[in-house]
Amino acid sequence: MRTNRLLPLVTAGVLALAACGGGDEVDTGGGGGGGGDDVLVAAVSAEPDQFDPHVTNAYASFQVLENVYDTLVVPNAQDLTMEPSLAESWTTSDDQLSWTFTLREGVTFHDGSEFDSADVVYSYRRIIDEELSNAYRFETVADVTAPDPRTVVITLTRPTPNLLEQIGAFKGMAIVSEGAADEFDLQSEANGTGPFQLESSDANSTVLTTFADYWGGAPSIDGVEFRYISEPTSALTALRNGEVQWTDNVPPQNVESLEGDDEVELGSVTSVEYFYLSMNYDVAPFDNRDVRRAIATAIDRDEVTQAARFGAAQTNQTAIPEGSPWYTDYAPFEPDQDAARQLLEQAGVETPLTMGLMVTDEYPETVAAAQVIAAQLEPVGIEVEIQEEDFATWLARQGDGDFDAFMLSWIGNIDPADFYENQHLSTGGSNYQGYENPQVDQLLTAAATEVDPAVRGDLYDQAARIIVDDVSYLYLYNPDEVQAWAPGLTGYEVRADAAIDFENVELP
Repeated sequence: MRTNRLLPLVTAGVLALAACGGGDEVDTGGGGGGGGDDVLVAAVSAEPDQFDPHVTNAYASFQVLENVYDTLVVPNAQDLTMEPSLAESWTTSDDQLSWTFTLREGVTFHDGSEFDSADVVYSYRRIIDEELSNAYRFETVADVTAPDPRTVVITLTRPTPNLLEQIGAFKGMAIVSEGAADEFDLQSEANGTGPFQLESSDANSTVLTTFADYWGGAPSIDGVEFRYISEPTSALTALRNGEVQWTDNVPPQNVESLEGDDEVELGSVTSVEYFYLSMNYDVAPFDNRDVRRAIATAIDRDEVTQAARFGAAQTNQTAIPEGSPWYTDYAPFEPDQDAARQLLEQAGVETPLTMGLMVTDEYPETVAAAQVIAAQLEPVGIEVEIQEEDFATWLARQGDGDFDAFMLSWIGNIDPADFYENQHLSTGGSNYQGYENPQVDQLLTAAATEVDPAVRGDLYDQAARIIVDDVSYLYLYNPDEVQAWAPGLTGYEVRADAAIDFENVELP
């Protein structure tokens, strides 16, 4: 999902962070059904805000919606390359301005209606015409048409090499049934084509039941119950006690010891999520490049990562993790407090300088990271005022530009445009820091239409180096996506994009 844990989900886009939990311990008892021998009980850290895939930006919602809706194409679980889903094949015109999708036959929605091209046109036009959360993904789309029930044509204003990622990277681009917004209350109801259908949801849990007519073959389990357990240690206890069979709310400090634990099966992969700190270009002296570079030079990312993730992460000075074909090896900052002081003097800044650092207690690793950063910046003359907010307040302050600096993550990134474009273009919808660099604008704009992957990759590499040098984002690390489940549970795979897919799960 491109979601900024903000979700992004981004958002994701999305900004929606699947963090390690937080808040008070909750009752792990079930709610709203489920929990039978053939129902997978999954412990997640937060309650969905709603179930309209075109509106929500919350990762907690997409954990559920991943199993309820489909997209035209979908990321492969192993390497995140795009593969068929509701579209079984596609072709592009010679000028790259027209994409023709051939739809899968024999697909039905959960209400029994038949899926066809009108549903795709309706879904995409709804996002575009109502300017919903992911309308920016259709920036280059001139029209979406349905020549016949099995064909959809997307016409573009310019070549868009990452169109498949734009329409398939996460379930914010889900296909809903034609007229769904009029026939259903999509905030609390769902009508998808996925392997499970939404049965009920309340303050304790969300229950899905298996969709017997799923086009990919009905899952072997009878359903999924998502229980909200915000405290990681409580989620792990519930897993050990057999109250749940799966959780992604694993305490980072327990990861190493769990690797040899016979009572728990552990899965981990370096994710395409990244954590970062960003400073407000409209607030002096953070509008000064030397000040931002001084802060980037004073911070020891290894220490931050150890405190926040107990080593379950990969430090990185760019957004894209090592192992991705789009990764660029660029790390210009070495922790050096003397050099940081010199940069502050060069900027003409009097110390002590106070910097407010906005974090959210709903994602505790941001608080832990901020505490280490505060300790690292104090010796260079920067006093960090850690401002813990609930996530709703955090989002509101970010949107209003009411901050000196903030910290969070972006999740669900696949294409390099997901990592850089929306966040660092001067006109980017998530450029809350107010970054403007004409050269970066030129590079990102050129990369967006470049169809040669090698040339495109070089353009993004150039842009990334400038973004890092300017400290538009001060990148910290790519966390490991760590999940745990009961021994004997099969058919589940941890994904780098943090998508939670229970379609093929079999219980012991």
